[in-house]
Amino acid sequence: MHRLHLLRHAKARRDDAGADQERRLSRSGRDDARRVSESLPAALGRVDLVLCSSALRTRETAELALAGFAPRPPILFEDGLYLAGPAALLKRLTGLGETDGAVLVVGHNPGLHELAIALAVPGSPAHRALVQGKFPTTARASFAVEGLWSALGRSRHQLTDYVTVKSLGDD
Repeated sequence: MHRLHLLRHAKARRDDAGADQERRLSRSGRDDARRVSESLPAALGRVDLVLCSSALRTRETAELALAGFAPRPPILFEDGLYLAGPAALLKRLTGLGETDGAVLVVGHNPGLHELAIALAVPGSPAHRALVQGKFPTTARASFAVEGLWSALGRSRHQLTDYVTVKSLGDD
């Protein structure tokens, strides 16, 4: 069995005058990513590979969110994941090697949310929250994937966790 985790980047600044791909995280976005990092290693366990959009906000999110991992999982920064839709994300994931048992994707909406909805078994405990709500910044959806990566899109998978910064509570 494989594990797939989809993590949306943290909140980015809107006032950056440069290109969208170079938008930095806002102060609250950095705080949220750090907050998520406190529970991420325990929630995910081992991560064999991180696929991350090449956008600055996703790179910054990955750096902050993975701070608690030791050893730190390898990260591939890929231009093809920048604003990727569900079909492009699925194509990339079906090309994974079978030795990558647990994969974290750090990317963007609406692609991540649409992919999560397409992959989730409707009876999963968190399915309703995933489908009825939004996929806010720093949200994570995790799946237990039965079968090969190459067959990922041919069936639905158990949504094992759906976490937002709000659902972490006030600590």
